[in-house]
Amino acid sequence: RDTDRSRGLGDVYKRQFKRSDYLQYYISHYNKEPELNFPDEITVYDTTLRDGEQTPGVCFSPEEKLEIAKKLDEVKIKQIEAGFPIVSKKEQESVKAITSEGLNAQIISLSRTKKEDIDAALDCDVDGVITFMGTSDIHLEHKMHIGRQEALNTCMNAIEYAKDHGLFVAFSAEDATRTDLDFLKRIYNKAESYGADRVHIADTTGAITPQGITYLVKELKKDVNIDIALHCHNDFGLAVINSISGVLAGANGISTTVNGIGERAGNASLEEVIMSLKLLYGKDLGFKTKHIKELSELVSKASGLPVPYNKPVVGNNVFRHESGIHVDAVIEEPLCYEPYIPELVGQKRQLVLGKHSGCRAVRAKLNECDLDVSDDTLIEIVDLFLQLDCVMISVAFGGENRFVFCLVAT
Repeated sequence: RDTDRSRGLGDVYKRQFKRSDYLQYYISHYNKEPELNFPDEITVYDTTLRDGEQTPGVCFSPEEKLEIAKKLDEVKIKQIEAGFPIVSKKEQESVKAITSEGLNAQIISLSRTKKEDIDAALDCDVDGVITFMGTSDIHLEHKMHIGRQEALNTCMNAIEYAKDHGLFVAFSAEDATRTDLDFLKRIYNKAESYGADRVHIADTTGAITPQGITYLVKELKKDVNIDIALHCHNDFGLAVINSISGVLAGANGISTTVNGIGERAGNASLEEVIMSLKLLYGKDLGFKTKHIKELSELVSKASGLPVPYNKPVVGNNVFRHESGIHVDAVIEEPLCYEPYIPELVGQKRQLVLGKHSGCRAVRAKLNECDLDVSDDTLIEIVDLFLQLDCVMISVAFGGENRFVFCLVAT
């Protein structure tokens, strides 16, 4: 809400102007009824360049990685997970190029709990590392082939080595949401005692519910005194709400990827997390959201993964209207059918004239283009849409109230 413009407006002003002229968004007032307690500081660290690139078939070039990192920095992301240096020489060069760019964001990278992984990260001049190990019994037995005590010792050695070299260190318990609670508390407490700056709850298979993550974070907060971050996967479509539920329970870090890309069903979507926090929950983290659409398109092009038309925040249909009833209302007041104005995220509103359009929508678009037709001609135009249901005309809002018409026929 643009409070400077909306505060104290008189009834005459409100009658003369659309609500969207003085409001940037219009959400449910019921959101304010529950008592919610967010931490004072929430760190969003983005892993598009690491976990996002682990999407099958995705491989960013060093130039693409650098360009994405610069755009993330422009959005004001505080921490960028730039890659996994031990993977290859090329990966090290990519991460090194990002750390050499002088970005405002803190640049971190992933490492296993191995000295050589941390050395590779140090060679890239990163600010910190996320070092990880699977802690659930299924991971320890079938992947690591070690017991809990050996796992704990290995993790502490890695944390100690990284801290001795002056790095920010986050310890991530892979598959934390399927790990025994007592062991999880034990390994996080040990990580804290060895100097870890933050511990991560990795919901590796997206197998926890919002209620489950709330319980887990609250339990951990009883014993863990350092920052807790959430790395949520989207296998059941719950990554965003699990991330938000986790910070409401006391965590203060969220891992995201642009467009929600990542392994299997992907990760918590950066754009959905920050816009939900900003508008629905009133937690503005200071991001430059007007660059979100540009960032989404950049990652989509580099990854080769199209953004679904109905993808929240960045999809092409999010601010696109065809239904006559909807268009009639949007012409008069866009916030009738939009929770926020498209400019907040770098989008543009589009009116699509097609088989669902009515006379008022067609008339309005013709008028905007200084085209005046008789009522009979208008009816003929509307009838044409009804007959040719494979035809649509997209009307995109441009600068100075100009419009672009695009006729699409199949």
